[in-house]
Formats: sequence, C-alpha cells, structure tokens
Amino acid sequence: MFGNDPTTSISVTIDDVAKAAGVSIRTVSRVINASPKVGEETRVAVQAIITQMGYSPSSRARALASGRSYLIAVVQDDPNAQVIGALQRGIFEICTRHGYELVVHPVRFNDPNVALEIETFVRRSRVDGLIVLPPASEIAAIPERLTALGVPSIGIASISVPAYPGLLISDDRAATAKLGRHLLDLGHRRIAMIEGPAHFRSAQERKAGFVEALESSGLDIDLQLREGDYGFESGLAAAEALLSMPNPPTAIFACNDIMAAAVVKAARERGVSMPGQLSVAGFDDSDLASMISPALTTIRRPLFDMAKAATEQLLQMIVEQGHTLPHRTLDLTLVCRQSTGRV
Repeated sequence: MFGNDPTTSISVTIDDVAKAAGVSIRTVSRVINASPKVGEETRVAVQAIITQMGYSPSSRARALASGRSYLIAVVQDDPNAQVIGALQRGIFEICTRHGYELVVHPVRFNDPNVALEIETFVRRSRVDGLIVLPPASEIAAIPERLTALGVPSIGIASISVPAYPGLLISDDRAATAKLGRHLLDLGHRRIAMIEGPAHFRSAQERKAGFVEALESSGLDIDLQLREGDYGFESGLAAAEALLSMPNPPTAIFACNDIMAAAVVKAARERGVSMPGQLSVAGFDDSDLASMISPALTTIRRPLFDMAKAATEQLLQMIVEQGHTLPHRTLDLTLVCRQSTGRV
C-alpha cells in the first residue's frame, strides 16, 4: 500500500494521483486548493486517492504556482480555553485537509489601535486570509480594514457585522430567551443571572434575550442581576452573594459554563441540593458541562462545526478573490441535563 511507505510522498507526483483517480491534473490541483469548481463526489474521490498514495505537494511549489502563502490566521482574544480549544480544533481540521498552515494571532480587545495592529500583522506575515473570533470579531474596524487591504476574512460573532465578506452569527439572544422560558416552565419565579463582561456584545445579547423572556411572560418575577466576567472567580463571587440572600434564587443562569460551574461549586459547599433547591444553567455546552455533577443544562453553541464551516468558507473566498458569501445566522440548542428541575 502506498500509505505504508514513508518515502512514498516524495516519489508520488500530481500526475500519478491524476492517473490513479482518472481525472486531469487540473482537477487534482483544484481539489488540493479547495476550489469550489470541483463537485463534492469528485473531491471526495480524489482526496481518498491522495490519502491512499500519501501524496503531499511541495508547499514551496504550491506557493510559487498560486501566488499564495498557504497560511491562514486566526485572530483571537478570549482566555476561555474551552471555547478557543473547540474553535481551533475545527479550524485545524479543515486547514490540514487542504494543506494550509494556521497562524494564531492574539490581540487585545481593549486596544484602540487593534485594527491597525492587525493590518501590520497581515502585511508582515502575508497570510492568505483571516478568521476573526469573538469578541474581537465584533469590532467593526477590523473587517473594514481587512476589506480595504483586499484580504479575505470571515468572522464568527453573536451580532451582525456588515463589513465582513463572510460571517457566521450565533443567535445568542434567541437562545437565552429559550432558556428563560424553560426556567419559567419549571415553575421558577426567583431567578438570578450572572452576566458576562458588559462591553462584550455576546454578554449584551445573552442578557437581553434572557431578561426579555422573563419580562414578557407577564408573571411576577424576582430577577437578580450580578456582574461577571466569564471567569470562574467572578462566577464564584456572584454565586456566594446570591446564595447568601435571605430569600435566595431558586434558579441561576450564568452566561457561560465556567461561571455556571462556579455556581455548582458554591452551592455544593453550602449543602444546597441541585436541582432540588437550586437549578443552575450555563451557556456554550463546552466539555465542562457534561463533566461536572450534576451535569449542566446549557445552551449548545456548536463551536467545532462553526469553525469548520468558517474555514471552508474562507478557503472559498481565497480561491475566488473578491467573492463574498451570505451571512448565516445559526439557531442554538437548549440542552437540558440534571442541573435544572421543577421547584
């Protein structure tokens, strides 16, 4: 078998792959370069032959032939390893499949010159395109600057950012409204929310959807709001304050799974039963959500699949320079587990 010989990829040529697959050299080249001009059936068949034969095109030859660097950058400013890990795994999978290398470029969300700093990075690194992750993706100046440079970019965000030539939007607002109605259906009337950073649009959207659902119910709701920053310590401090109230809430929604895990810890240390005395819910459906006990009711944000889709779209834009794609809004799913129950 071709793939069992470690020297095979050196001796196998693109012509060999084309002959084995029964297609032209141009078709093989298009598959390697993720061209949308190749049908899915042909792409899968050719990719299978490439894998079987162990063919690996020279990155230098590809770059010279196409005028590309075969580098993709991911721009990020999120300390949440659960979120970043899932996103990067999705991006890696598509990059590896199509022979691209990934460059991770961290930025500071609060830097007033962040768009200029990214432009400097693009000019220095000569990346073919960028995937911009939240919260940086929600800074309008970034896609505006990249579009002016003529560099393909795609964002993943919780709001619409029109300047991106491609954008995946997670509908955080509708999702938290769904969660709010779920807690009301369980009979909860003393409800608390631990917010995310006030300057993050994701935190604003999650708060808006949740609060609107409670307020529009027409029920007499005792709603307590506490500040958080998406970090464990902030979730712990907020939970301690809420559980110390004379008449504590029977349900707490934390705006991400990490803060929700902090609520579970605080409740357990106080001997509060879950969900008997307290229901807890989070957001993201990260790996953490199913690891803790009780397993966490949460909003599933399909980060891995979103990252894969964003990368596929970016490669299409790289191949077809100047191409734009319709912005897509994704509905998020409420995942009910053991941490929530009836009052």
